[in-house]
Amino acid sequence: MRSVSARTLSALLGPEPLPRPAYRGLADAVRRLVSDGRLLVGTRLPSERTLTTELGLSRTTVVAALDALRDEGFVVTRRGSGSVVVLPTGTSGLALSGAGLIPTDVPADVIDLTYAAMPAAAGITAAYERALAELPRHLATAGYHPHGLPETRSAIAEWFTGRGLPTSPDQVVVTSGAHAGLSTVLRAGLDVGDRVLVETPTYPNAVVAVRRSGLRPVPALLTRDGWDLDAIEIGLRQSGARMAYLIPDHQNPTGLLMDAGTRAAVGEVLARGRAVPVVDETFVELGLDGLDGPDGGTSRRVAPFAATAPGTFTLGSAGKTWWGGIRVGWVRSPREAVGSIVESRHSLDLGSAVLEQLVVADLLHQGDSVLHERRREARSRRDAMVAALRRHVPDWRFDVPVGGLNLWCELPIARGEQLARVGEQAGVRLARGSQFAATGGLGRWVRIPFCVPADEADEVGRRLAAAWDLALAGRPARDDAPPLIA
Repeated sequence: MRSVSARTLSALLGPEPLPRPAYRGLADAVRRLVSDGRLLVGTRLPSERTLTTELGLSRTTVVAALDALRDEGFVVTRRGSGSVVVLPTGTSGLALSGAGLIPTDVPADVIDLTYAAMPAAAGITAAYERALAELPRHLATAGYHPHGLPETRSAIAEWFTGRGLPTSPDQVVVTSGAHAGLSTVLRAGLDVGDRVLVETPTYPNAVVAVRRSGLRPVPALLTRDGWDLDAIEIGLRQSGARMAYLIPDHQNPTGLLMDAGTRAAVGEVLARGRAVPVVDETFVELGLDGLDGPDGGTSRRVAPFAATAPGTFTLGSAGKTWWGGIRVGWVRSPREAVGSIVESRHSLDLGSAVLEQLVVADLLHQGDSVLHERRREARSRRDAMVAALRRHVPDWRFDVPVGGLNLWCELPIARGEQLARVGEQAGVRLARGSQFAATGGLGRWVRIPFCVPADEADEVGRRLAAAWDLALAGRPARDDAPPLIA
């Protein structure tokens, strides 16, 4: 069982005095640490005596705080084990895994690897509490903001500007996630039957969005080294694609990072082909190398694609960076197209949730003070998963990405479909490689998100090895529909 020392807990609580009454302040602070994931479920807390000494509080205060946490379901006390961190249980039916939310059709003992998303970042609970304090001034309004809250658009514009892409708030439209942003841009700029150039492999839900908007995806193959300019140019010339959907920052699923020179070259190719770039920056803040430098993990950051291609629509999201449950994204649009973007979104929704927009504005203002720990945790999980795969499935081939949340693994033989179908028999749920293909194929590949806690990665490796053995043996598999992917 993991444990936390009184000194470490004191450091996590921070130097600020506890609000009064002190027992309530201590209980609330510990609850936030649990909710933010800084105190992991299953962690044994220090004894009452050591907490009393380290925190400089009375024994009565500490006991009352632990009693309050027990009443709220955040702590259980067992004979011989002390007080242990747990999550409240109830009738909501919510089941949690280290990789995120488990769909209701997945057994509780199966590790779900279809979601490339981590639990909430440290600081989310505090951001919600600050947002709640701001909420009352919005309650006198109707609450519909098709363009987005002014303060949220301003925060997003400042974030773009700080990354080297001057942006004004009137260029930003807040959406209900990057996926909604993509659907909005597609419907605003294209007609039924038009073609969209997409990378292959790519994010499966982008291909779904293209098809469900009545459009046709045109694949441009990614190589192991990245983007093939000739393939993009030929694809544009042969198809007449009017848009190109790209993920240049820690591409999903490969983790590739497009360098500045390639961004400029791709932008020129798209301009010659009269194809509008639609760039997905969902993973842009998850650069994992350079974490020990003075920039806190941004040493590999490249200027946004739109900095060299002014007509670009740029999609962003809070989901991968902070927490998928926030469900807020945005579109940075060329000024002349903002009106059509706002009009197009009306076919999807009438605006994004006010409280969550306030949370995003708060998180953007926090900047690297929140993101530094997020990147460090993601790097720890990546390194643990890399070690586990090399130990348990050494014949799987992959490159270690400099960012993002995925390993894109090439299998020795094309058994990826079989592997995904038998995975649950070995206790792991996988997306099929073919789901990442624009027009089929990729049966030799599998995406492995590194989102489980580092100390669970070895168990994932063992289950993947068992699933691979079943796939190689030709074990009969369930013929279920492909799983949803995030």
